[in-house]
Amino acid sequence: MRYVIALGSNRRHRRHGDPRGVLKAALAALDQAGVKVLAASPIVASAPLGPSLRRYANGAALVKSKREPDRLLAVLKTLERKFGRSHGGQRWAARVLDLDLVLWSGGAWSSPGLTVPHPAYRERAFVLGPMLAVAPDWRDPLGGLTTRQLHARLTRPRPAPR
Repeated sequence: MRYVIALGSNRRHRRHGDPRGVLKAALAALDQAGVKVLAASPIVASAPLGPSLRRYANGAALVKSKREPDRLLAVLKTLERKFGRSHGGQRWAARVLDLDLVLWSGGAWSSPGLTVPHPAYRERAFVLGPMLAVAPDWRDPLGGLTTRQLHARLTRPRPAPR
């Protein structure tokens, strides 16, 4: 099965360095955890959501795994913890590593704690932009639009209000 994983970081890690270094190390850790990275996007900088004041490094990866989505999510959460993330803190606070399962080749999925496609990815340029590099033609299983189309809709210029 193929998946799109969104990666984000806005805190330094004692061993991996700045957020860009954290994302590079996370990609290597995915491979070591048996999640084959087929393609990785360039890393982009983005403004934070919520209370965090630190800018994020964001990326996306196209990966292959034999695991079902809920089992892959468990691997992602384990990796986040290994990088020092605690899940008891404030929502959208600064974090060393955030790994989100965005899409999977099986279509839509829902289980306690997991909804695929990721409920907010269509409104997040910091997710869709990197996804263009790894899965531009992947169709959203709910709306039928490709990543390219979703990104164009989100980022198109809009007329100024009168």
